[in-house]
Amino acid sequence: MTERRIPGHARSGLKHWVLVVAGCAAVVGGALGATSATGAVTPGRTAADPTAEPVPASAPLPASAPLPEVDPAKAHLPLDCGPFPVAVTLKAAAVLDGRPVTVAAAHCRADMGTPPDGVFLVAAEGAPVVLLPDTEGLTVTELAIRSDGSIRGRASGYSSPDVPRYAPDLQVELGWTRTGGDWARTETRTPVRTA
Repeated sequence: MTERRIPGHARSGLKHWVLVVAGCAAVVGGALGATSATGAVTPGRTAADPTAEPVPASAPLPASAPLPEVDPAKAHLPLDCGPFPVAVTLKAAAVLDGRPVTVAAAHCRADMGTPPDGVFLVAAEGAPVVLLPDTEGLTVTELAIRSDGSIRGRASGYSSPDVPRYAPDLQVELGWTRTGGDWARTETRTPVRTA
């Protein structure tokens, strides 16, 4: 019977494990001593020195109260859904002209398939403004209100009625800007490359 020997470089001894533990301790200690934002090492504080460090001027301010939001689910969105309920899929809130508004993408919740979305601007008072009618057959995938008050969105769509509804072949970039009291819409349609 032959004896199997483990090569010297594969054997671990006390010296090996001491070095491994020391290396791990150095990495963990360095990680705990660094700030997450800058990676700079901060001096440790003792219980006898509870003085808080000043916040740098470039640090972000704490989050303020959430924006007042108008619930689009409580508004009467102009969708002809028959017996089906309305489903709000995306929404974004902002304050425009001093009043809270919500822009929402919604569709009729059907039993099968993905019905097209409409995009609506909902305020606390008045009827919702239709920014994108659901009759255009688009499925909205992104929606946001920018700080300048413009609205941006992205949708998937179809180049013709012959394209199967499960395989949209267009990506549509949508934008709305206010001119006077009306909303002007822009869009860019890009074909989706399929393999």
